[in-house]
Amino acid sequence: MATLELRSISKTFSTATGSVPVLDRLNMRIANGEFVAVIGPSGSGKTTLFNIIAGLELPDTGAVLIDEVEVTGQRGQVAYMPQRDALLPWLSVIENAVLATVVQGGDVSAARREARALLADFGLEGWGDVRPALLSGGMRQRAAFLRTVLWHRPIMLLDEPFGALDALTRAQLQQWLLGLWDRLDRTVVLVTHDIDEAIILADRIYVLTARPARIALEVPVELPRPRSYTLVTDPAFARLKRQLQQVLVDGSGQS
Repeated sequence: MATLELRSISKTFSTATGSVPVLDRLNMRIANGEFVAVIGPSGSGKTTLFNIIAGLELPDTGAVLIDEVEVTGQRGQVAYMPQRDALLPWLSVIENAVLATVVQGGDVSAARREARALLADFGLEGWGDVRPALLSGGMRQRAAFLRTVLWHRPIMLLDEPFGALDALTRAQLQQWLLGLWDRLDRTVVLVTHDIDEAIILADRIYVLTARPARIALEVPVELPRPRSYTLVTDPAFARLKRQLQQVLVDGSGQS
């Protein structure tokens, strides 16, 4: 596990029509083993924030630190699962899962053995040699999670991993993810547009304002674990959901 800290992250993009400020002095600190959700209006810069954490983009100002060591602009420090599963269609589930090891020049045979040993835990037993086109949406997401886990990074970034799934599959995978997180002892940061999902999964939630994004609210989720969708009838769940909705609607907050 590892701590993740963002210090005064700002980002502006230049376009043909002028400058577009996206992030405005964002500060976050995520503890070892914590599960944190980030929500905000569409286009508020959540994916840009993840790209900066992952070293795919540089901030204009600010720093990214892991365990107090600055890693701004350094790739490979975190495991990053983007919105789309990005499975390569010509590779099997196993070969997709070990892709990071191949790229990094690691022990691919050992990675394949590890991937096969994990197939049952990921609901993919018997599907290791199948190509992605034959998988359901939920199975594709689990295969993408397997690849993310096999990066062996203590911090995982999950960018709306369930956004394209139907409600039932989404709920099933949320429960599966919570069990996986509990076993793996990883620090997880999740971007989601679903308030219910954020409350069910996270220890703490950051709410971003509209672009340029600032922190509108940081709130702990003080609901007992294990959690499931039965919590939606809990008065504490309802109060927290109303609070988050109001902040999103108001767009107010402080940096």
